[in-house]
Amino acid sequence: MRIIDEEALNDITTGSTVLGSGGGGDPYVGMLLARDAIRRFGPVQLVDVDEVPDTANMVFIAGIGAPGVLIEKLPRAAEYERVLGQLERFTGTTYDYVCPAEAGGLNAVTPFATAAARGLPVVDADGMGRAFPHLEMVTPTLYGGSATPFVMVDEHGNTMFLESTSNAWSEEYARAAVLASGANAAMALYPMTGAEAKQRLVRGALTLAQDLGRTIREARAAHTSPVDAVLEQQGGVLLFTGKVEEVERRNERGWTIGQAHLSGLDGDRDHTMTIHFQNENLAAERDGAMVATSPDLIMALELDTGTPIPAEEIRYGYRVAVLGLPADPHWRTAAGIELAGPRRFGYEHDYRPVEEFAG
Repeated sequence: MRIIDEEALNDITTGSTVLGSGGGGDPYVGMLLARDAIRRFGPVQLVDVDEVPDTANMVFIAGIGAPGVLIEKLPRAAEYERVLGQLERFTGTTYDYVCPAEAGGLNAVTPFATAAARGLPVVDADGMGRAFPHLEMVTPTLYGGSATPFVMVDEHGNTMFLESTSNAWSEEYARAAVLASGANAAMALYPMTGAEAKQRLVRGALTLAQDLGRTIREARAAHTSPVDAVLEQQGGVLLFTGKVEEVERRNERGWTIGQAHLSGLDGDRDHTMTIHFQNENLAAERDGAMVATSPDLIMALELDTGTPIPAEEIRYGYRVAVLGLPADPHWRTAAGIELAGPRRFGYEHDYRPVEEFAG
């Protein structure tokens, strides 16, 4: 167990942007919500999943919607402070711990706003080890865990309680509801016990985010390459070095969808890359040939500073290094690839680990 202070929160924010693989919503916005809650209610404990009693009750806290919407319509702390109480009212169950659904993007840090307001610990784990665009794409799904009962609250004061027959149905209903409310809402979902969490979750996800953020911060301070530091720490692959030439992006069906087109720099001069995203970066093509796909992570980092660039913010002129990072082992199983591999998103390619694609 350790206490999360503002410096740790800042490092988690930077690292979760990398783990977001382009998506998950702008973590800086989530950090502001979490920091404000910590200042108002006090610091938050971060506990290892092994510290959670087997009989304890815990639940994911997450936002849902299109990250591109957050540029103009910021989420509010009130929804994250209210959402857990609404689930408890619905189920009659008291929850002892909260946990991020994904360690990538805004959803890595907004649980701290809920935890601070309720005086609860946050569990150092998540359901992805990254970010994905569909709420059924979490490791509990691989073990038969149910997204429901869950609750969604929006800025208009609406509350939706849901029980569904499958996690895919939960996604369908939740996506329709968040569209009606303006493509931005807060959720408490995937209730589970401590024993189930020990089996189902990606352990140490927030520590990994914090380590990534600290690695980038220390590399900048030492005037060394943050890109090289991240690759060394994560065992990733440099897929491309280039300049963003054009971005096609739209908010559609509750997601931010599009492509970023890059021209090569340095050793990649005279080559091109296209990054495909649906909230998250899902596939990357070099000269028309696929070189990385989900569930592995594809992330664009600003070339000089190592600043990770979300899909809703990438634009013409950015000079970037595109990294491929290996997914958590949960996703490299047959069940993980079926749930979140390239064919799940309509790409007619079999999954290959990014290390093999890149040679």
